[in-house]
Amino acid sequence: MQQTVILTLLDLISLKGIFSFGYVLFVLITIGVIIHDKRDPVKALSWIVVLILLPVAGFLLYIVFGRNHRKEKMFNRKELHDLEQIDEMSREQVYAINNAALLLRSEITENRDIITLLLNSNKALLTNHNRIRVLNNGTVTFDEIKAALRGARSSIHLEYYIIEDDPLGREIAEILIGKAREGVEVRLIYDDVGSWGLSRRYIRHLRNAGVEVQCFMRVVFPWLTSKVNYRNHRKILVVDGHIGFTGGINIAQRYLTGTKMGPWRDTHLKLEGEAVRMLQIVFMTDWYFVSKQQLTDHAKYLPPTTVRDECLVQIATSGPDSDWASIMQAFFAAITRAQHHIYISSPYFTPNEAVLTAIKVAALSGIDVRIMIPSRSDSKIVYWASRSYIGELIDANVKVYLYRKGFNHSKLIMIDGVFASVGTANMDMRSFEDNFEVSAIIYDRRITEELEEQFLEDLSRCRLVTREYWETRPVLHNIYEAVARLFSPLL
Repeated sequence: MQQTVILTLLDLISLKGIFSFGYVLFVLITIGVIIHDKRDPVKALSWIVVLILLPVAGFLLYIVFGRNHRKEKMFNRKELHDLEQIDEMSREQVYAINNAALLLRSEITENRDIITLLLNSNKALLTNHNRIRVLNNGTVTFDEIKAALRGARSSIHLEYYIIEDDPLGREIAEILIGKAREGVEVRLIYDDVGSWGLSRRYIRHLRNAGVEVQCFMRVVFPWLTSKVNYRNHRKILVVDGHIGFTGGINIAQRYLTGTKMGPWRDTHLKLEGEAVRMLQIVFMTDWYFVSKQQLTDHAKYLPPTTVRDECLVQIATSGPDSDWASIMQAFFAAITRAQHHIYISSPYFTPNEAVLTAIKVAALSGIDVRIMIPSRSDSKIVYWASRSYIGELIDANVKVYLYRKGFNHSKLIMIDGVFASVGTANMDMRSFEDNFEVSAIIYDRRITEELEEQFLEDLSRCRLVTREYWETRPVLHNIYEAVARLFSPLL
């Protein structure tokens, strides 16, 4: 009996040794893969520390959140034949710009480098005939959206990160159901993680009325590990191929009535003209990804525009389906060439080292750099991680403002009155690397100055972070910030 117990213990010890050896081997192989990826050193070192300090859990976290799908080509858009035409048109525009065919307009001359960058890296065609209305809160935005939906005659295409089953969400659903019953083609893409609380009843109600509904990358075990970290953060609505909306606002009641943090401040755009065709192409590409259905009726979905107003816009996208972090690159390029001022609003501010350095260098060079972040947040760890950057920004002469009248969810960057970005991308590593994002890059003085005026008005609702205020904050806050900053590259 005693001999049997001893043998059993020896077997267990042997199994433990085999498991330990296997785990160490897996960790070493994973570290080798991280190093081989040649990813951002800070992010790579963060993952290596997690793997070493958190046995088993660290490995599982890496499998779920750490894999680089841009390199793995998990998302492939090359099957779409329409993109070949976009590729050819982008090459023609690059040629025209570089051969002075389009340089008669100052807006193109002043932004030639960024326009060319986005054409080369993102095939983001430069559009000219556009009309834009800036929508500065949820009430105005949803008044315009509901009016556009009710006026639809041919097609409605929606793509949102968050759709809530709340009073606003149900009102939008009823409008879509009514239009589908009238014979309008209605298609909806929602993100499975962002819209986690969306009920099956809500979806079934839409589908029973004829609305085509697709979920972006459903997260279901055991396929969880390859999907949960790469989310569709885009907010796109296109009606009849003529009217488009994009910006920071999701379909949720909080954009109308606020939350316990107070009113939700956000910025959205209503577009008419050639840029709407580009938003439509983004939707059509994403629709193919989720449904494998190509929308080929270009006469219906990509009709010619009658808008003759002139406003230069590029619709830029980024995500694991593209070879380049295009929106981040555009932000970096715009910041580095600023001459007078840079205004940034972001609810989640955890930039990568390149963008952070560009911001600090600009401020140290005498550029007026102002960054607005919330004084409260709906994400504690991102809140503390964002605050961890404040000290070094102040040291570099950046003016940091904490928005105090509710929660500012706007994602904006305006530079020198000639460049503006309004879209879904935060100034953070997740938006730069992992999420599917979309942004309207605008080269127009009137629209940029309108956005800048609203930004400066919002500063009146902020507290400027002074060095004295910052250095006298509680010691515990410093600890929270340091820990959150350590893990921010993994978020």
